[in-house]
Amino acid sequence: MHTISDSELILNPDGSVYHLGLTPSMVAPTLITVGDPDRVAFFKPYFSKIDCTVARREFHTITGTIQNKPVTIISTGIGTDNVDIVLNEYDALFNVDLQNRTPKNNQTSCTIIRMGTSGSLQSNLPLGTLLASSAAVGFDGLMHSYQRTPPSHLEERLNQHLTKNQIPLQPYVAFADESLHNLFVNQGFASGITLTANGFYAPQGRAIRLQPAHPNFLNVLTSFSFDGQQVTNMEMETAGIYGLATALGHKAISLNALLANRMEGTFVKDPEALIKQMIEKALGII
Repeated sequence: MHTISDSELILNPDGSVYHLGLTPSMVAPTLITVGDPDRVAFFKPYFSKIDCTVARREFHTITGTIQNKPVTIISTGIGTDNVDIVLNEYDALFNVDLQNRTPKNNQTSCTIIRMGTSGSLQSNLPLGTLLASSAAVGFDGLMHSYQRTPPSHLEERLNQHLTKNQIPLQPYVAFADESLHNLFVNQGFASGITLTANGFYAPQGRAIRLQPAHPNFLNVLTSFSFDGQQVTNMEMETAGIYGLATALGHKAISLNALLANRMEGTFVKDPEALIKQMIEKALGII
């Protein structure tokens, strides 16, 4: 069996994984990810029991019990580079024998739920909408570093659309777990295709002093549709979560509180209240 070297999976002196500072006894098979480390505290009132809290860098963790269900909350920080760290180390806590440094024969499939913020790309999705991503378009490039299955029809069609409109970028596409997506849509969440960007300003079509290389980027994306679904919103983590979760054998769903509408140029007045509304509704569903 393949032995994972010390430099490939780095462990701390106490046996915890390098970045998260967690050991297998400190995580639950249901993981909720948030971006902002301060947002982890929003979940504290819902825990009937807290087993551990760990804070290392931007990765803040609480594990305990919510409504009789073991749950782990981890902040990823912003971007799929951090998602790469969190999901690989979280998976290793379940599926690698850390003492022998070998993958386990019996793999555990976990449930991963992103609860994050996002901006709407469609005028008919107003501020305050809660949306479950059916798929994610990754302009971040993370999954190009991993061996992948052949491109989906959605990925092929999207890349043809970008080429036709002279956008020389080639994103990847990854998908939500269908059962999780249906669960949230059936409880009132909107559905759509999410764009995952590799930055906040020009990569999302914003201009402060520097101008984007592709000024028509957002218009090209919002004009695309596939099987009746449009590119509905934009953020910075979902494609990485979906791509890694699928490759590792986990179930994932990304829930988005739409704080901004990029087409209308508007932003919600009380973002914290909307985020807390999404958390309460989502916890009631899971």
